[in-house]
Amino acid sequence: MTLTRSIALGAAVSVSFGAAASAQDSWTMTTTWPSSLELIETDKHFVDLANKLTGDELQIEFYEGGALVPAGEVFGAVESGTIQAGGDWPGYWAGRDAAFSPLATTPSLFNAVDYVNWIQQWGGAEIYDEIYGQFGMKYLPYGVTNNESGFRTNEPIRTLEDLQGKRIRVSGLEQGKLLEQLGGNQVSMAGGEIYQALERGVIDGGEFSTPNVDWSAGFQQVTSAWATPGWHQSASVFGVMINQQSWDALSPETQEKLQIAADATLLWSLAFTEKRATEAYAKFDEVVEITRYDDETLEKIQTMANDVIVETACENENSAKVYLSMVEYLGDYAQWRDASAPFNLGRTPNGPDVEALRECAPAE
Repeated sequence: MTLTRSIALGAAVSVSFGAAASAQDSWTMTTTWPSSLELIETDKHFVDLANKLTGDELQIEFYEGGALVPAGEVFGAVESGTIQAGGDWPGYWAGRDAAFSPLATTPSLFNAVDYVNWIQQWGGAEIYDEIYGQFGMKYLPYGVTNNESGFRTNEPIRTLEDLQGKRIRVSGLEQGKLLEQLGGNQVSMAGGEIYQALERGVIDGGEFSTPNVDWSAGFQQVTSAWATPGWHQSASVFGVMINQQSWDALSPETQEKLQIAADATLLWSLAFTEKRATEAYAKFDEVVEITRYDDETLEKIQTMANDVIVETACENENSAKVYLSMVEYLGDYAQWRDASAPFNLGRTPNGPDVEALRECAPAE
């Protein structure tokens, strides 16, 4: 750890102990995102709104990713109480529990509206709290993005045959399994390493986020082709991990204000990122070749994704519980969603076998 980081983290520790002595009226929060990536705007929006709503009750001092601890250590810093809060993408913690993967994204399943519906009205929020709660944390989902960009390469990918043997940076447990079944090879690396890996030919292709975030990462400078849609991540969720003791020290009124700030940011993030993604798509369209998989290919991917989801879920009870809740939501919502077509909110996917998931999920 650098001297600057040591000093900053020491300050954060001081804030942590000081907050305990003053009814937690001051929090330190960081995120997994550096200021160079547009994903940090969602974190900033939440913090700004939370500080306005809580006033003298609580003020959150926000640090960009890497200023206090490396991105991969944010989870541990919040869990230990070194800092009170940390913005994240749950999938980064799948190594701790595979259930974090579907809490972050799904292969060819949920869209952004599905995540919002499920979190707000179909029990999703309670499941986030349950999984993060096993690590001594409260969780507030406050960001959602729709379908991620897709694979960025220098050789165009038009069919699944074009994936054969390709080394592609893909984040996610299910995503990696699916890519390998399709003939590609998953390469895992941090988001900040993708640009140079593409530039140097260490990987044949990569994915990271929505078009606007990918543009901010500079991928248009090192790739010339873009394969859509991003079936590997049909939507993504972001939020804030809060140390449970810090959360419990707040008054119910302050807790409610933080929840309101999170709910408001969740809706804002969807509109913000869709607008920014639209603008970025137009810019990419001028400098790279954009291709799209045909419907038959996407249906094949869907079938394979369903099998991967069931296989992965049945290796971990928490993961099975998350996926079961998700697929039950899809079934419950399907009748009205399909009846309201073509004015409905997205498709009802022909998703995984709900009974297979139920057999693997823990008994209630």
